[in-house]
Amino acid sequence: MTSENTDKTDLDPVAWDDFRAQAHALLDACVDQLSKARDLPWQPVPQSVRDSYALPDDGTGTATDALVATLRDSILPYATGNTHPRFFGWVHGSGMAEGILSEMVAATMNANCGGRDHGMVYVERAVIDWTRRQMGFPDTASGVLVTGTSQATVIALSAARLRALGAQVRRKGQTDQRLIAYAGAGVHNATTKAIELLGIGTDNLRLLPERSEGIDIAALRAQIVRDRADGAIPFALIGTAGSVDLGRYDDLDALADVAAAEDLWLHVDGAFGAWTRLADAPWRALSDGIERADSLACDFHKWMYVPYDCGLVLIRNEEEHRAAFAARPSYLAPLTEGLAGGDPWYCDYGIDLSRGNRALKVWTAIRAHGAQKLGAAISANCRAAAHMGALVEATPGLALVAPVVSNVVVFSADDTLSAEDQSELNKSIAQRLQIAGEVVFSTTLADRPSGERVTCLRAAITNHRTTPDDIELSIAAVRRAKEAGTPETPHSE
Repeated sequence: MTSENTDKTDLDPVAWDDFRAQAHALLDACVDQLSKARDLPWQPVPQSVRDSYALPDDGTGTATDALVATLRDSILPYATGNTHPRFFGWVHGSGMAEGILSEMVAATMNANCGGRDHGMVYVERAVIDWTRRQMGFPDTASGVLVTGTSQATVIALSAARLRALGAQVRRKGQTDQRLIAYAGAGVHNATTKAIELLGIGTDNLRLLPERSEGIDIAALRAQIVRDRADGAIPFALIGTAGSVDLGRYDDLDALADVAAAEDLWLHVDGAFGAWTRLADAPWRALSDGIERADSLACDFHKWMYVPYDCGLVLIRNEEEHRAAFAARPSYLAPLTEGLAGGDPWYCDYGIDLSRGNRALKVWTAIRAHGAQKLGAAISANCRAAAHMGALVEATPGLALVAPVVSNVVVFSADDTLSAEDQSELNKSIAQRLQIAGEVVFSTTLADRPSGERVTCLRAAITNHRTTPDDIELSIAAVRRAKEAGTPETPHSE
């Protein structure tokens, strides 16, 4: 056997030994980058580097050593920056070193996880079963790994629609039946998109007022009565475990009571907040009642620190889940033995037929650290958020906009300014600190007591590398940026 490949039509390396050496070098560069994450914040991509990404229309390709050099020098340095411990923008997971190992194996296996009888199908089942137990769902529940909560929400509400209208909805559509869904005003856009994609229409998504404990239950009950009197069919109630803007949690037990009384499907958007099930007190209690949901959407790539992308939908009733999606043309007919065995196939539980190997990176993370250590990291993020909130309150001029519930902190650098000037100051601070590589905050809109909306600074702490020192450095950076002022905004007195 030779390591040389001289077949011009074969896409394998010309010399496997040379490829091995280059691959080892690139692996070293990847490990170096993660081990030095604290020293590598987000940085803008220079125009010269952007230009180098252009692909030629023809040519003979690039030698492995040159390709590896490009990956190392022009690709690796220009990530989103979410591996850095002071990246608090949006809700981006931080990744972990074990992801390098699992992704390397997954790429080598190149498994299609839509079905059939092979190892990765059983790994995915193990991940789903583990999550089902953590969330308190029954043994009979089903699930499927997806790109993220946006896709999971479409799958969950498809099953909810089938329960409301019957299996014929897959053939006939909704006809003239008007379905109504209910959610809090701060529900994630994933729900809005799912309602649109399913043809229900956002006019039929009731966005209800929210209190500190989430959806106003009295307003919910009253709206259901009005909709039924109007001839509509209330079918789904969407609860939120960790709202994207302010980090609020609905009272899921209260929503479950309403859903049971009104015969509604209860879906929980737990994209990041569902993982408080692994946290210490008092944060674990935030997601109490999640085990009563008919469906749950959550992401591993957010607060479980797993590399992108990987989300999950869990559905309490496996029969309803499968009935909403199962479809086997003749070329996918199952057999009792051989590769065409391995029922159930995941293509019968979601949108994708061809599916990547999302499960292995989750399985590797859980095997490496276990629920206890992962929960400890989640709890540490919540303590870091509480520390940031306390620093904001202790710093003259800075002001919390909402209570710190778990890992999200929303604040303003100067609440004495007008709404317009305050917004400009906060946006300017966010941009300057990002570009300087000091800290990444995102921004969001929040209501002032006067009713005006203000753009505020927002930190979502989902990085296992974040320390109390990082929190203190971040607030100190905000103070310095505030003192510098902006061209449009006067200095705070």
